[in-house]
Amino acid sequence: MSQSITSKTAKLSRRNFNQALALAPFLAALPSGFARAQSYPTKPIRFILPFGAGGVADATSRLVMEALGQKIGQPIIIENMPGAGGISAARAALQGGKDGYSLALFSNGTAISVPLFKSLPFDPVKEFVPVSSIGFFECLLTVSAGSPHKTLADFVKAAKEKPGTMNVCTIVAGSTQHLTAELFVSMAGLDVVHVPTKTSGDAVVSLMRGDVDMVVEFLPPLRAALDDKKIRALAWTGPKPSPARPDIPSASDTVPAFESVSWNAMYAPAGTPKEAIDVLNKGLQAVLAEEGLRKKALDLGITLNASTPEEIQKRLLADIEKWRGVIQKAKIPQR
Repeated sequence: MSQSITSKTAKLSRRNFNQALALAPFLAALPSGFARAQSYPTKPIRFILPFGAGGVADATSRLVMEALGQKIGQPIIIENMPGAGGISAARAALQGGKDGYSLALFSNGTAISVPLFKSLPFDPVKEFVPVSSIGFFECLLTVSAGSPHKTLADFVKAAKEKPGTMNVCTIVAGSTQHLTAELFVSMAGLDVVHVPTKTSGDAVVSLMRGDVDMVVEFLPPLRAALDDKKIRALAWTGPKPSPARPDIPSASDTVPAFESVSWNAMYAPAGTPKEAIDVLNKGLQAVLAEEGLRKKALDLGITLNASTPEEIQKRLLADIEKWRGVIQKAKIPQR
């Protein structure tokens, strides 16, 4: 009996050895980074934002990246590098390498920067690859509490009756808010004056004082004034009401086909291993579906939604062309 068992064991050992020999050429042919890519990530990851601390993008990123870091087993460190066109943040991400440990936040502002700058010192399409969308959010078209315009249709009617006498206020020219206002004015066929301010807070104060007729802005800077009923929201700029305030209608009800939706997304330097992109995308797909996280983001006016890399890249390319047309039509000078 013992001889039989020993004989069988020897045969199995020889068979395993022969199988290993047969697999050797295949194993040798695997790329040298195969094992490393499978263990990604093995150290903290940088997520570089082209916005300052405390804003919507910063708050959303910190919320989501904390959850994503826990999901993939490594902390994701937020680095704020504000600057025109997102140039500083993009450069830092590119200089960080192509190993998946330096990532960048792209946004609707990235799409705007391409046609807005004469010579953008980085190419978001060629020098970066998409990972996933993070969240989507819209502007609100708002008036003061004492405004005679109770609906967006009222505002449009009054502006058409008094061409050149009414105004729309946003932060600096070339911002998402400004271009959203320009698109709305163009599609509604209005002749109004644009009033720029340095900050969102300045715009809200001007509206409450009655110095301007309308302010186009994202929800967070407007929230306190809205809750205190010092200003009134007429419409969202998305194709349908935002779940953040579903009682406010969509501007497309008054101006058919009008739509302006902003977004945030994760991008990586071109050449980043596909395995790293897959790990990050899979992690975002999971955490952005969590109900608790979605509710916290909705309080900021953000609807969390992950995408495939191809879907967010398609959005980036489409928005570059969309805002190029708005910039040209509004005759906004390139920087």
